[in-house]
This record gives sequence, structure tokens and C-alpha cells, in this order.
Amino acid sequence: WFLGVLGLGTLLRLVAVAGYRPALWFPDSYTYVVTAMRPRPDLVRPAGYSMFLRLLEPFHSFALVVVAQHVLGLLTGAMVYAAARRGGAAGWAAVLASAPVLLDAYQVELEHLLVSDPLFGFLVTAAVWAALRRPVSGPRAVALGVLLAAATLTRTVGLPLVAVFAAFLVWRALRDGRTGWRGPARRAGLLLLAALVPLGAYAGWFYATYQRIGLIGSNGVFLYARTMSFADCGVMRPPADLRVLCDPRPPSARPASQEYIWSFDSPLVRLPGITFTRETDSLAMRFASLAIRSQPLDYAASTLTELGRSFVWTRPVYPDPDTYGYYEFPRTPPPPPGRHPAVVGTRFAERYEQGPLTVGVAEPYAGMLRAYQRVAFLPGTLLLAVLLVPPSAGAARLLARRRQAGGGLRGLARREARGAPQGTVPPAGRWGLPWVAAWTLLLVPPATAQFDYRYVLPVVPLACLAAALAVGPGNPVNRLREKNVKLK
Repeated sequence: WFLGVLGLGTLLRLVAVAGYRPALWFPDSYTYVVTAMRPRPDLVRPAGYSMFLRLLEPFHSFALVVVAQHVLGLLTGAMVYAAARRGGAAGWAAVLASAPVLLDAYQVELEHLLVSDPLFGFLVTAAVWAALRRPVSGPRAVALGVLLAAATLTRTVGLPLVAVFAAFLVWRALRDGRTGWRGPARRAGLLLLAALVPLGAYAGWFYATYQRIGLIGSNGVFLYARTMSFADCGVMRPPADLRVLCDPRPPSARPASQEYIWSFDSPLVRLPGITFTRETDSLAMRFASLAIRSQPLDYAASTLTELGRSFVWTRPVYPDPDTYGYYEFPRTPPPPPGRHPAVVGTRFAERYEQGPLTVGVAEPYAGMLRAYQRVAFLPGTLLLAVLLVPPSAGAARLLARRRQAGGGLRGLARREARGAPQGTVPPAGRWGLPWVAAWTLLLVPPATAQFDYRYVLPVVPLACLAAALAVGPGNPVNRLREKNVKLK
């Protein structure tokens, strides 16, 4: 069954390559290409994806880039299946877990866009796949750190995962019944060191270029834009230098958060100089911090509202029709870019391609994909259901074991700790890492920037893997049911 799903996923990607030549473009794509052709850290985005483009630059083919991204998508699906089977999931559960990343039309379209998300999703899934292999030796811990550093330098949302993975290594070793902290702490330390060395090297490059500390120079700007969905200067009472960033309109009448970064009528953009100078970013960070301190409940409610967009059944237009349209397979070739950065990026892209930058729409292949995209995607409500499977299975397991063994939950936990043989992995030890990683990647963008549909897609393989590991023959609840059936 898996080979059939993998074959269908491959066919979909071949149709995409035939229908849209050589690639589809997103506004960020031009910046990535500029950084690839003129290596220099960018103020807004880390350069990891640009270095990926740079590796393929000798071939002078954006078609090859999207083929490589499609291969990464197929490998991501294969890793989900392999990790699920190795973790004890049933074959049907492993196939279902791999199906969304292999067959979701929006995943295929994202791989055909020149954006960082397919590479990021592959790197994070590879890190989870490697971490779930047992045992995690010192060299593997180093490899995990390198993978997580590469993911962070592709999208900075990956940075919290370094701490998540390090904590997981320690937690799993202790849950396995191993005594002492030295071994787990050593492996976690190796992971942290292997991640921090490349991140520190990149931060040094960034500092040498801009004399600023960090991986990017836009954290304050993006957090300011995030808080403008609720910030009320009447409540905040900002000092005079921050009042220039106030918006007199009520929050309900304001545009989407991203408009406060890119729109010419944004209070931030109207300030002298470029938006991402050290002074402007610092001013924006001070404003955002004051807004969060002054209105913590409004910030929490706004974050939950943005997070909730991940779980709707349909895909309503958000944050605006233009951005939403980039995630749909187009009917006609898109017009040439009009904004100055994209115009500059076009010239660099022509150097990369060594030819004119055109997008061809070839029928009937393109039409087949458009029709497929209308029906073949994972609704957000189903994603939420998938995320609820692991804790639900864990709760069912506890209740089943409690009924069988008697006693309270604390007694059950003590009996499990005493009776678990060396080397066995409790259920949460199987699904805990991908589940926590999925929630981390879901929560950080709404809390620090805003919701975007493409930010959700790298979460899907992790969520599906966690669900597959929580059910199937490897799940103790199902084993207990099988024993009860035999006894009857």
C-alpha cells in the first residue's frame, strides 16, 4: 500500500513539473535568489535556503530546484512511513500517516514554489526520524544538532526545537529506567554543541556584516506587526518616541499584521530609512513588548485566534487575496513583479537561470492539478483531530491499565516504572517528540508574526507520525484488547 501511495505522489509531482515550467514564484523567492547569487546574510530571513539554491546554481535551472524539492517531499513521506513502522505502528496507520505529505495538493504546490518550507519540513522530519532510532549514540546526537541548526538557518522558527530535542533525549533515557544523568546529559550536550556551533558561526557572519547580534534583524518588526492586531495606545500609554507607531484605528478596522511590515501607510514603514535598521527594529521591539505587558490577555486571545485559523475546515482567504493566490496552482502565467526588491531579484534570477525568467502553464497537466487541488487537501479540522489522537490514546491506555491492574494513576505510574524492562519505550516515548515538535511549529508563528497556510504544512508529517505511533499494534491499549479477546 505504501508503494502505491508513494507512486501516486511521484505521479502528482511529475504532472506539476510538466504543467508549470520551470517553477512558481512567491514574493520571498526573489530575496532568496539575491542572497544565493550574492552571499550575504539577509536582515529578514536566514540564508539556509539561499545556500541550498547556491548548491544547485551550477546547473542554471530552476526546474532542477523544484525537482529537488519534490524529491525532498517524497523523502519526507518515506521517513514518516519508516519511522512509524519502526516504532511499532500498524501498516495501515503508517500508510495513512505518510499520505498527507505525499498526496496533499497544497504540499505539491508548495514544493513547486521557490520557498524555504519544503527544505525546512524535510530537515525537521529527518531530525525526528533520527531521534526516534534507538539508541541515540554520541555521533547521532551530533547529527541531530547539525540537522536542527540547518533547519533553524532555513527558518528561524526551528530554533526552539533545539531545546525540545535536547530535553527529549534526557527525558527518554530517564523513562527507560536508566540510572544517572551523565549519559543522557552528555548526549544532550553534544546535540546542543553541534547545533550552536553552526548557529554561532552564522551569527558571527551576521555581526560582521551588520554589527548586530542575532541570526536576523527583524524580530522586533515582526512582533510589532503581531501586536497591532490588539495594541491600544490608550491602554499602553507609550512614551513619546513610541507613540509614532500607534494606529488610531480600532483593532477591528485594522489590516492583517503583515501590512504593518510591508505597506507604505504603516506607521513603521513611514519612519525614515529602511524598515529593518537597528534603530527601527529596536523601537518596534520596545513597542511590542509594552503592548504585551500592558495587554497580556488581549495578546493571548489574539494568538489563539491566529492559531485557530490552522484548524478550520475550509481554506478562507487569508491574510489577503494576493498571498492566498500564491498557494493555488494558477490558470495563467503570473504577471512580472512590480515591487523594486522583486525587480532586482528578477535580474539575479536571470543570471541564475542564464536565460529569461518566464513561467509557462502547460495544459492539460496544469488543469488536472487545479482540479485535484480543489478536493485533495487535509482540512484544518482533521489536522486538529490528528493532533488529539496521541493524548486520547494515552488517556485510553491509562484507563485500560487502571481497570486491569486496579489502583490509582499514581500507583500505575509506579508499577510501570518498576516493571518496564530495560530498553522498552513507553507510548509517550514514541509519539511525544513529533507531537511536541508539531505543536511548537504551530504555536510560534501565531505568537510572533501571524498565521500563514504554508507554515502549517511542515507540521502535518510530524502530527501524522505522532498519531500513527500512538495507535496500531504497537499501542499497549490494542495489545490489552487483544489479550482480553483471547481470554474470553
